[in-house]
Amino acid sequence: MLLLRCQLKQAPPQKVSCRFRVVMGKLQSKLKHSTYKYRPDEIIEERIQTKAFQEYSPAHMDTVSVVAALNSDLCVSGGKDKVACIPKSSQFFSSSRDRMVMMWDLHGSSQPRQQLCGHAMVVTGLAVSPDSSQLCTGSRDNTLLLWDVVTGQSVERASVSRNVVTHLCWVPREPYILQTSEDKTLRLWDSRGLQLAHMFPAKQHIQTYCEVSVDGHKCVSCSNGFGGEGCEATLWDLRQTRNRICEYKGHFQTVASCVFLPRALALMPLIATSSHDCKVKIWNQDTGACLFTLSLDGSGPLTSLAVGDAISLLCASFNRGIHLLRMDHSQGLELQEVAAF
Repeated sequence: MLLLRCQLKQAPPQKVSCRFRVVMGKLQSKLKHSTYKYRPDEIIEERIQTKAFQEYSPAHMDTVSVVAALNSDLCVSGGKDKVACIPKSSQFFSSSRDRMVMMWDLHGSSQPRQQLCGHAMVVTGLAVSPDSSQLCTGSRDNTLLLWDVVTGQSVERASVSRNVVTHLCWVPREPYILQTSEDKTLRLWDSRGLQLAHMFPAKQHIQTYCEVSVDGHKCVSCSNGFGGEGCEATLWDLRQTRNRICEYKGHFQTVASCVFLPRALALMPLIATSSHDCKVKIWNQDTGACLFTLSLDGSGPLTSLAVGDAISLLCASFNRGIHLLRMDHSQGLELQEVAAF
């Protein structure tokens, strides 16, 4: 697990400065990649060559499986870890195959502040409550645990047969936790007693990731697949109806991550997805139309996507570490890669 500092410079727009908290990457040759911009008919693709970007020697020696933004210029990345950050705080949690959950503090020592042990198998999901007082963890052992962050003690436990947890996220300003599973379902849990509040209709493929909108009204989940079968993201209503609203289809391999983009980026609500097909796609949240596709050639499967700030995204990959992407509206909606490290 590494702490990385990457600050996007506004002028000139194609430059970026990256400072590693532990080690500085060596600047390597600049490359170009192909992107696709969708015209209004949503069928014809216009092939575009992106500008050159700065590429540093990889921060990780192996696959980067997760990236999370602590603030606008500092992120946490993990090789085979899961990471959850406490909003507007220097504290974050990580988990890995040793079945442990660690609590870290940027301003503390190099050792974890707490070690939480309670799962029988690898921990695959972490979510911090909006008030930062509780942590929910999920595992391949079919269980969820609710922890008191201050004491480090487990206060609630829930277990459902075949509920192999793939991801967790907390609903803003609510006592609810959203969870995806290998049993192809999306579940909503009430943290008050860790009771199942709602189970959405099962999909046809494993649900790999979930994200909740800032207002807490909607959520998006994504699924695995191959050859275009599955390989989609789904928008759900978290309010009374809790119906499926829209689907986003166009990837050709597993969709590993999906995020709501800040409304400041465009006049319409947007969703971004990253996939094992090496592509990041931007979607119109309301219509399901794909507005832009960035192809990160040579990156290998894209494993994680995180909003960095109002105009940037962080994308983790198998082969080329972490990609820093920037939204650009100077000539219509575009997504550009400005650095890789």
